[in-house]
Amino acid sequence: MGDPASPPRPTLDFAASHALSERLIEGLETVIRGKRQVLEYLVTCILAGGHILIEDVPGLGKTTLAKTVARLVSRSRKGSHVIFRRIQFTPDLLPYDITGVDVFDPSTGTFVFSPGPVFTNVLLADEINRTTPKVQSALLEVMAEAQVTIGNKTHRMDPFFFVIATQNPVEVEGVYPLPLAQIDRFLMKLRVGYPEANVEVEIVRDDPSRTVMPEVQAVCGRDDILGAREAVGQVFCDEKLIRAAVGVSVATRSHPGISLGSSPRGSLMLVRAARALALVRDREYVIDQDLIDLAPIVISHRLRLKDARMDPEALTREITLSQLTHTPY
Repeated sequence: MGDPASPPRPTLDFAASHALSERLIEGLETVIRGKRQVLEYLVTCILAGGHILIEDVPGLGKTTLAKTVARLVSRSRKGSHVIFRRIQFTPDLLPYDITGVDVFDPSTGTFVFSPGPVFTNVLLADEINRTTPKVQSALLEVMAEAQVTIGNKTHRMDPFFFVIATQNPVEVEGVYPLPLAQIDRFLMKLRVGYPEANVEVEIVRDDPSRTVMPEVQAVCGRDDILGAREAVGQVFCDEKLIRAAVGVSVATRSHPGISLGSSPRGSLMLVRAARALALVRDREYVIDQDLIDLAPIVISHRLRLKDARMDPEALTREITLSQLTHTPY
């Protein structure tokens, strides 16, 4: 297909939004070494307004990654600080430990809402699959609708609300697999992976989580992120690419190797992420390669395969290439 001939130019400051994404990536690289592509996808997820699930073994910097994000986006123009909170998921956790609970105040004779740790800007849900599905479900409403309902009252979240959840591989003992409804709330599922040997030497020598991260300075504010999200919404996506993104989800529902395909939310998230990735890559329009790069990390975790030995990311990429080739105008 190639680049569109004359996509409409965004009315918002597109260059400033791209520069913001570069500052975020460069700031993250001072602490998280040798993982440029992972950081690019992370910033894409933030600008798309989605949440991210990272599946990997302990010790690869997942907690450090979340803390660094909070430091880089430290304050708004009004001076309010971005709040970072961490929930360590364990089997004995209860839903109200996350969302909060109404507490009786004897002095007034009324119930007063005591907010839980989910009321924050950047939330690290650490080892989310070490708690029961009942507790995992406490995040369903807040991640999809940015609100928490307790009793008869609904409490809205701050517009800048971002969840970085980590989970251990399913082969690890003492884990509860995430239900599909929970997984579907995440825009992306990533793996950080082990660093290259030379990068690991640099990490061991410099220990950036201890020596660099405490000195990380803010590169933008909460309001800048919200402004960049508006710019993402104006990135041009050709009709054929939208049809191809929908075609990927539709194809997963009838594929002989897939027992449960992607929902319409998957199509929506894929196009939204593609617009954000285009901005991060300094374009005002989406191209084929954006969908090819993103589909494996945006769609594959929403699938249930009939054969566990199959690679869902490779299968999703194959389906995406087929849709881009055969989708008509």
